[in-house]
Amino acid sequence: MIHHHKILSLLLVVLLTISTTTRSQAFVLPPHNTANAKAPGVRQPSTKNSPTQKQSFTSTGWDSFEKLRTVTDVPSGEGQRKFRRTVYSHDDWKKHRSQDRFIFYLQAIFSSGVYKNLQREVTLTCGVAVFVCLYNALFGGYTDWEGVQQAALIQSQYFPKIGLPLAAFTLTSPSLGLLLVFRTNTSYQRWDEARKNWGMNINHTRNLNRMANAYYDPTANVTPEQRQADLTHVAVCTWAFVRAMKRHLSPEEEDEAAFVKELYDRLPAAQAEKVVKSAHRPNRALQDLSYAIEDLPMHYLRKNEVHRAVTIFEDNLGSSERILTSPVPLFYSRHLARFLAVWLLLLPFGLYDAFAPSWNHMAMIPATVVISTMLFGIEEIGTQLEEPFTVLPMQAFCDKIYNWCTEIQSWQPGDNGRPAKPVRPQHALYFTEQSVGMALPMPPPTATMVNGDRAAPVMAAKKQPTPVAKANNNDNRGGGLPPPSSPSQLSMEEFLKRQAQGGS
Repeated sequence: MIHHHKILSLLLVVLLTISTTTRSQAFVLPPHNTANAKAPGVRQPSTKNSPTQKQSFTSTGWDSFEKLRTVTDVPSGEGQRKFRRTVYSHDDWKKHRSQDRFIFYLQAIFSSGVYKNLQREVTLTCGVAVFVCLYNALFGGYTDWEGVQQAALIQSQYFPKIGLPLAAFTLTSPSLGLLLVFRTNTSYQRWDEARKNWGMNINHTRNLNRMANAYYDPTANVTPEQRQADLTHVAVCTWAFVRAMKRHLSPEEEDEAAFVKELYDRLPAAQAEKVVKSAHRPNRALQDLSYAIEDLPMHYLRKNEVHRAVTIFEDNLGSSERILTSPVPLFYSRHLARFLAVWLLLLPFGLYDAFAPSWNHMAMIPATVVISTMLFGIEEIGTQLEEPFTVLPMQAFCDKIYNWCTEIQSWQPGDNGRPAKPVRPQHALYFTEQSVGMALPMPPPTATMVNGDRAAPVMAAKKQPTPVAKANNNDNRGGGLPPPSSPSQLSMEEFLKRQAQGGS
């Protein structure tokens, strides 16, 4: 009986050790990337909701495990997602591809956020493995400390040794692997599309403000102060859209208070109130941006080019809303979770005989822990990536967009030491003050109506020139066309009227 108590005590110690190890490790906080914190005008996240933390959380870079810093009471699950908003610099990339990265990652294996989220699942599969070892030792025999095989403590034909053929797991593992691969690939594609949407936002906010600055009519009768005020308003309205989009894609409890405060700090009070009270805030912010563009003294052709960027913003918003509101089909995710859970819970029954060379098959317990952690981890990564917006550094994107757009609008023509050249006559059409009353090319000749019937184009009369055609041969308009109202000029109103009338 002494041996019986020893083996039971040992198994109990093993189970308690594994359970304690999975729960007692502290979560390691990655070091902050201070590059963004030093940028002027960048808002630092509030720490009022994290009383146990003395540092504010910003977008992080590479997780440096060389200098481990323990932070207590860091939540698991949803609370960890703020730590995954990664923004890399060149120094981060050097650490990322370091030859010592495997050592660093293994040192921090027990502080991994992914593994911390799997405590219950891994503990359950570990418990099944311990149960299989104990049950078979009690009803099938065991090996004592001296290596002597002992008879079963409880011998009964109704309680045989339990186990499953390993071939069952060999046959089903390819199907499980395919389901896991499709799950993670689909989730990564969703993350990648969301990141590309924000990349398009970053690119086109800069394009929009660059064009607004360059296309601003230098012939307009406005003061330099008014010009700067107009362009600054465009920059702030651009930022207001991406900030409203960030709030639209973020949980209310995380971002609502900061969003309202930032809008009232940077926008006119009436405009901020309109955005905050709108049912769809990004749409309202986008409408305000369109109003700001329309207020610029700029030719309509150039305004159309600027508005193309606004249309791209709407497309990016719609794509992001689709990702947020449409998960991977639930029956796929649920079947994979059930398949994986049942497969891993039954795995100890198939591994029991394979670990016969170890003492009382005890090596099966840590093997089960490792296998279940890795496979559950793959499914956990796919689930965490499926909704990408709360792991993307959207606040960092918005802050950078604000800084970049305001910087672009602070530039002036000629401030680079190269004086701005006057507008060339052939380009004067694209400036609002010069486009009215200037000489315009005549519209092409079209057919005329004679007694209600469509006649041949007047250009056909060129074979038999008339005195009118001869009088106008110098301006290459062809025969039969009446001269403009003024020999040298045609007003914009007259030009548009002639275009609407088919050139007649």
